[in-house]
Amino acid sequence: MDASGNIVGNLLKKRGQTLAVAESSAGGLINAALVAVPGASAWYLGGCIVYTGASRSALLGITREEMTGLRPASEAFARLLAQRTRDRLGATWGLSETGASGPDGNRYGDAPGHACFAVSGPVEAAITVETGSADREANMQRFARRAIELFESCLRKTR
Repeated sequence: MDASGNIVGNLLKKRGQTLAVAESSAGGLINAALVAVPGASAWYLGGCIVYTGASRSALLGITREEMTGLRPASEAFARLLAQRTRDRLGATWGLSETGASGPDGNRYGDAPGHACFAVSGPVEAAITVETGSADREANMQRFARRAIELFESCLRKTR
């Protein structure tokens, strides 16, 4: 993850852009990987772990009404997380992850290893990843790596 984090950091710093992150089943590994990049304070505005409805409401102000018909651990929910995090922190970009790291699936019927990612900013993107593994720690690492790779690909689509 270090190489991707450094690439992302260099691109953001060069462009004078900023990033905010919301994650769930990656458990803070996305934020940790980005904060570990030397000079992150120039472009990393902050992030949160949105693991429950209580944290979703308190940290991002997402209401029950906004959740009506919206299933957590979906691309639509990941988009909302990315947009809301970007808006609340005033960042150029928002990056989010939501899913089921394992060893069991989540209450929404997703298998372990399921995660959705979204980027909100000058480029919008959302993807779903299925690792096929119930290894919680390995999935969390994969989720963090994949989130940063997705974000890097979006950054490369802009100038």
